[in-house]
Amino acid sequence: MTTVLIVDDQPLQRFGFRMLLESSPGTEVVGEAEHGGEAVRMAAELRPDVILMDVRMPGMDGIEATRRIIASGGRSRVLVLTTFDLDEYAHAALRAGASGFLLKDAHPDELLAGIRAVAGGDAVIAPALTRRLLDTYAHQLPQTSSGRTPGDDPRIRSLTEREREIFTAIGQGWTNGEIAERMVLSESTVKTYVGRVLAKLEARDRIQAVILAYDLGLTHPNPPERESGEL
Repeated sequence: MTTVLIVDDQPLQRFGFRMLLESSPGTEVVGEAEHGGEAVRMAAELRPDVILMDVRMPGMDGIEATRRIIASGGRSRVLVLTTFDLDEYAHAALRAGASGFLLKDAHPDELLAGIRAVAGGDAVIAPALTRRLLDTYAHQLPQTSSGRTPGDDPRIRSLTEREREIFTAIGQGWTNGEIAERMVLSESTVKTYVGRVLAKLEARDRIQAVILAYDLGLTHPNPPERESGEL
């Protein structure tokens, strides 16, 4: 059973999420919060598997709430729900430690699948989509590298040569299948390497690894391109 805390300042929105989750076998709503401060308190008390986190709320917003929840070292993972405008809010939430984000107009099956993925330790956003979003909005993100080079970071020094190649590929948005094909490895081997890389980087998931790759300069944003049919 996956336990879920719903955080949204709109009562009708919370009601809709609760109705969906309670009608789905395998999920249990353990509480509702209407602002970030309440979410932080309830996360500590209830220790849910997944927190559905709205971004724009009065008082403490979802980004700060996510930052505090993740910093507490608890077991809960945060799935951010945002409106259609995928802007700096979503990226700030990822930097704060969220395990991914979905649009509020996502289909019910997508939301349920996202909750299961996050509860299982995966990132909701596919690596290629993560890369595209970061490429598009990287200029809006605060730069934290301050002239650091990859070799300055002890986590990078702990990687073997092959693990660093895998890390760079993750940062470039490659899927496990693409990494396997380009490096002539089996997908099971790649999966093992990815797990080792995430553990050594102390990254909660691939999204956090991508962000670290940007911060360290291993991956650089490309100029935004117009694409039809997709984000």
